[in-house]
Amino acid sequence: MAAGVTIGQAAAFAGITIKTVRHYHKLGLVEEPARDSSGYRRYGSAELLRLVQVKTLAGAGVPLADIGPLLDCDAALFAAALADVEQHLTARIAALAAQRDMLNRLTSGDRTLLPDRAVAMLEAMPALGFTPEDVRTARESFVLAKALVPESFEDYLADIEHALRNPRFVELTKRSAEVIGWAPDDPRVVELATDMAEHYLAHPDHLRIVTGLQAHTETATRYRLIAHHGEERDSAAARLASLVEARLRAGGIDIPRPDRG
Repeated sequence: MAAGVTIGQAAAFAGITIKTVRHYHKLGLVEEPARDSSGYRRYGSAELLRLVQVKTLAGAGVPLADIGPLLDCDAALFAAALADVEQHLTARIAALAAQRDMLNRLTSGDRTLLPDRAVAMLEAMPALGFTPEDVRTARESFVLAKALVPESFEDYLADIEHALRNPRFVELTKRSAEVIGWAPDDPRVVELATDMAEHYLAHPDHLRIVTGLQAHTETATRYRLIAHHGEERDSAAARLASLVEARLRAGGIDIPRPDRG
């Protein structure tokens, strides 16, 4: 009876596939045994032990390129190498946990991109009379503000949270959403711009919602990306924003201009 086992048996005993055994041979991790008189390679206990060792280290996260030298080094170096592998695995586990948390947040919609405080405000807006379109616009503005002015985002949310308790602010905000259906030269645009500017100038705490969007760098660019999000050029909404900003500047408020960095 021939000594040793076939490659198929060796693979089964080691808990891997024949393809994997051959891959280990190709990489030089396990020497191919000699063929017997029948032309078959027979795997003895030494080859089986090596297969199990390689498979175990690979399963533990050790790169295949590092397994050969690792198995051939002394006990001290082997222990040090395994400690290094453990550190890499720990970092990988942390990264996977973060990815899992992101997947969990994806199932909860807005919480993927926004903190719970912002999500709570969005969820409360319909009860104040805001339309789904208003909520969508607010959501997009929040996401942009968080990305472009992260250092001021929490204060920005706090100011909006406070302002939403003011009926007049809510009224003006809802009226400003209605301009989408107006013509740019509609006289109501001028009237609304005046009302909004007067309200902001009379309520400095609400005015911070506008001035708080200013970043430390590329001020005008970042400000306009947030404050003018969703506007079409030469639209009633664009005219309203420009008129409000002009009136605030006339009132001594520093509002970035398009050509200012």
